[in-house]
Amino acid sequence: MSDLSPEHRSSSESRAKRLMGFAVCVVVCLMLLIGYGLYLRNHDAAVLARETEANAVLQVRTIQPKLGSPSEELVLPGNVAAFNDTPIYARTDGYLKRWYVDIGAHVKTGQLLAVIESPEVDQQLRQARAQLTTAQADSRLAKTTAERWKNLRKTDSVSPQEAEEKAGNMESKAAAEEAAHANVRRLEQMQGFERIYAPFSGVITARNVDIGDLINAGSTGTARELFHLAAEQQVRIYFQVPQMNAHAATPGTAVELALPEEPGKMIPARITRTADAIDPTMRTLRVEVDLPNEDGKFSPGEYVQVHVKLLSPSNVLIVPVNSVIFRSEGASVAVVHGDRVELRPITVGKDFGDSLEVTSGVSAEDRLVINPPDSILSGQRVQLSQAGA
Repeated sequence: MSDLSPEHRSSSESRAKRLMGFAVCVVVCLMLLIGYGLYLRNHDAAVLARETEANAVLQVRTIQPKLGSPSEELVLPGNVAAFNDTPIYARTDGYLKRWYVDIGAHVKTGQLLAVIESPEVDQQLRQARAQLTTAQADSRLAKTTAERWKNLRKTDSVSPQEAEEKAGNMESKAAAEEAAHANVRRLEQMQGFERIYAPFSGVITARNVDIGDLINAGSTGTARELFHLAAEQQVRIYFQVPQMNAHAATPGTAVELALPEEPGKMIPARITRTADAIDPTMRTLRVEVDLPNEDGKFSPGEYVQVHVKLLSPSNVLIVPVNSVIFRSEGASVAVVHGDRVELRPITVGKDFGDSLEVTSGVSAEDRLVINPPDSILSGQRVQLSQAGA
């Protein structure tokens, strides 16, 4: 092959240089594209990391505890009862002959309420009186005989044995006479029970019998209540105080009573007595208030509200219940310090439903997280939301 001409050789070299320049441009472009891709990837990773870190910070709202009031009012349900309230039963069997009072009747002490007809008791009384007459006659005869034999003994007309027998017979007849007397008195009392009297002044709240009803005094079965009597001139109001407040319910403590039919009106009163013992079933203390009721304002059996004033300790704070975390180890709150949170155990006092009384664990300056999540931990980073800030 003949050598290329200079012109042809120069053209080949120029084409090779152009190809090499194009290849270099392609390589540079590829490297720029790869570098830009790496830059975008690193930039996106950094942005994602910053967003992830920002999202990992818990957004919270906070609230400060409130100071409890120096006095607290405890509202308890109370029941009104007559100071004296009793069922009236019969003491003798028979049939109801007549009743003289009905429900709502106001009676006085000793007033006749009803009459019972007891033929058996009447006949037994007649028989007992006849036996008493016989016993009295036998006793008089035995006494006369004993005195006669005593005089005969002075003249040795009778033996000592016979005189002592007559004296013993006299004592026996006297004892029989006394027994007959006692039986008559017993039956007279039974006959007196045929008339039912009011044991105290009050109002008849129930009448459970009518004329002709069989009356059972309980000797052959369950006794039947004839009337129910309540002394409404004075009433007692009783209510139950929870164990944690029982120390404040002492005789003489002032209370206020509210009747549902008179809203807004408070009746002042004072505690009269307490059971001075906690009911082991309900863990409450029974408290009673006595009130005069001549005007009939209170009716036995009705419901009243009792307002009791209680003094609260000066260091008591009130926190909303949605700021308290309840876990197995006890109650705690999440307190915010800067951008960190601290879980602090607390001691809960009274429960007011939407709020709790805290006796220890927090101060009035602490900021508590509202609605803290169950996963919150001590030392976790938090950020105040706009509403919380």
